[in-house]
Amino acid sequence: MTQPTAITTAITNLKEAQERFNLQLAESADFFIEWFTELPGLTHAETAALDRLKQRYQYYAADGSITEGTVDVILVSPLLELLGLCDPPYKIRAEKYVQIEIEDGDRRLQGLIDVLVVQDQLWLVLIESKRFGFSVLQALPQTLAYLSAAPQSDRPVYGLITTGEDYLFVKLDGRSRQYDLSDKFTLTTRRDNQLYTVAQVIKRLMHASGSPATESNGYSKG
Repeated sequence: MTQPTAITTAITNLKEAQERFNLQLAESADFFIEWFTELPGLTHAETAALDRLKQRYQYYAADGSITEGTVDVILVSPLLELLGLCDPPYKIRAEKYVQIEIEDGDRRLQGLIDVLVVQDQLWLVLIESKRFGFSVLQALPQTLAYLSAAPQSDRPVYGLITTGEDYLFVKLDGRSRQYDLSDKFTLTTRRDNQLYTVAQVIKRLMHASGSPATESNGYSKG
């Protein structure tokens, strides 16, 4: 598989990604329905585990910015372990770190993205920001570059961008060169746990990409 590290380092904004890879945002509301339709259910054990993960993240976040390594240990790896993606028939492959700098008004935000791939169909991008204010949307150009470099197949590929706190799903169809995004899910909500939906969407996307549907498990690290 071609490593798109140099490409993603050079891509700094969405326009560049669209032009470089001949991509366009899908206009049809039916293009990316997988993130909100036919979502599988969760067991009581899964919801209890997801509640613990949210509480754990909030505990660590109270001290300030969290590094990528910490987010992986306390949240991302346990989430994907819970969903069963560490075990057969799934297999995870790590990609290289990519450093990114984003101009945000009078600020320059610096961060790293780390990517894990499940069966070439689901790419998970974890952002380590050196300061608060780094949005998951700011890693969209690099994520599109990774998805565009994925092996061609007759099925779309999917990505999940996360800072640990926020989650955004991406779908890219290599044949039509169209992509679309889900709503953003976050752990900052007080009354509900949006990790429930994140876990359900991951299960749904693995099924949509042709992998066996998960009953109660899934993993990948960003």
